[in-house]
Order: sequence, then C-alpha cells, then structure tokens
Amino acid sequence: MNVYPFIAAEQAGKHNVKRACELLEVSRSAYYQHARGEQSTRDRVNTQLTEQIIAVHTASNGTYGAPRIHAELVAAGYRHGRKRVAARMREAGVAGRSPRRWRTTTIADPRAAVRPDLIERDFTVDPAAVDTRWCGDITYINTWEGWLYLATVIDLASRRVVGWAVADHLRTDLVDAALTDALQRRRPADGLIFHSDRGCQYTSAQHTRLAKRHGVRLSVGRRGQCWDNAVAESFFSTLKTELIHRQPWTTRTTAHQAIFEYIEGWYNTRRRHSSLGYRSPAAYENGTDISLLPALNVA
Repeated sequence: MNVYPFIAAEQAGKHNVKRACELLEVSRSAYYQHARGEQSTRDRVNTQLTEQIIAVHTASNGTYGAPRIHAELVAAGYRHGRKRVAARMREAGVAGRSPRRWRTTTIADPRAAVRPDLIERDFTVDPAAVDTRWCGDITYINTWEGWLYLATVIDLASRRVVGWAVADHLRTDLVDAALTDALQRRRPADGLIFHSDRGCQYTSAQHTRLAKRHGVRLSVGRRGQCWDNAVAESFFSTLKTELIHRQPWTTRTTAHQAIFEYIEGWYNTRRRHSSLGYRSPAAYENGTDISLLPALNVA
C-alpha cells in the first residue's frame, strides 16, 4: 500500500509530518525522497526484488510459488525473507500453481498372490538410502489421438524419477518397460524394494518374473489406500498441474516429448522439492545446489 499520499495530505493540512510518518511506519527521509520524485533505497530494492521474482517465475514456466522462489534467491546469494518475497509476488500479481487432488484408477486382480507392504508409508528422505527403495505407478494423459499412459519409477530417498515409459495401452509391458529403464540407468544392488499399488500389472506373473531376475523385492500397498503410494501419486499431481492440464495435446508424440522435457530437463535436474530442503533431486543426490538466477557476488 502506498502511504505517501496520506502523509502529503497531512502536510498540506499543516499537520505534523513527523508524527504521520511514525504512525505509518515510514521514515521522513523516504517520504521527502518520494516528494522530490526520487526513489528510496527500499523502493529500489523492492523494484530489483520484483524483477528477480519475475525472472525465477518465468524460468519455472510460471509454476513456482513463494517458497521455491525464495529458495532460488537464497541459492543465488540474496537474503530476502520469504514473507517479503510473498508480498512482492502479490504486489506484482505473480502466483505459483497448486496441485489438484488426485483420484485412483487402480484395477486389482483378485487372483493375484498376496504380497507384503515393505514400505508401510515410510517415505523418509535419506541420501544414504538412494537406490534401495523405489515406487511405481501409472497415470493417463488425454490427447486428441486417444489416451497416452505413463508409468514411472521414483526413488523414495531422492524423489528422482529414475525410470519411466509411455504407451497407448495399460498392459504389463508398460510397467515392465519403466522398471527396466530404471534398472538399466541405476544398476541397483540386489534386494532393492519396488513398491506399488495393487494394480493387476504390478501383481502379474510377468512382472514378478522380471523383478525376480533382477533381485528386486516387490511390495504393495493396501487396497483402496492411495496414501500407501503417496510419493508416486504426488508426482503425477505435480506433473498434471505444471504441464499436462495447461494445454490440449493434439498427438501422443507431442505429449511424450513434453513429458520427456519435463522429467529430464526440469523435474529431476532443476525443480526444487520441498521434502529435499528445496533442492532438486539431482542436486540432493550430488550434494550441490544451483539457482536459476546468476550467483550474486556477496564477497
């Protein structure tokens, strides 16, 4: 809120400018600078901060809210508080995108063998546990050509999408392709846990054979409990909020390319994750941090 016109009105009415500035928590020097048409130091800083906020918001494709923008500024060497960043965002009309709630589409096979839940909602972030516990799930993307289905494999320790695959069908081949992609990329040791829901693809004999060949221990959540696979569900919610629901998709190929760019060029390598101390999965695994802004020389 611009309080200077109120102080000017008080001054015009022969009232005490000092008292008006004290009540409105504005320094007299700032008021007189404003009256002379000069920009105060605080106003200059706010202008620069707004420019930085808009730069980060634009670089995130309009997805970042105050917490992630604040983290970017800190990584670049700036020391503005999160509340100040949020206030400048409101003033500039800049806002992030909030995930929608998801709905489950799991189709269980009543004939499938009973499997244990080896995760039990323990989604602890631990750099020492990378490539020891993964989770997987399937979602769908509507295109003008028909449905495109996406299967992912996510590392529970770093939240990185370590494997994924797309297809125009929901057969077990889809989830096997995603798991194979992850195994080829990461080469985990025997005993890795792969957690999923009770979808028929994940409980099939075909998928069981693949897991056994690679020393993978299969784990499933409880029936009708989407929170048992919350990390996978959360990723799909983020993907759809930040990418899928923002435009129509004319072809499966176009959607596939956009998903590739989002996962490999943004989510894994640059997007800040709240559970990782606002670092990207790649930065968390590497013990580094890089801002979207040029680093500030604060020496």
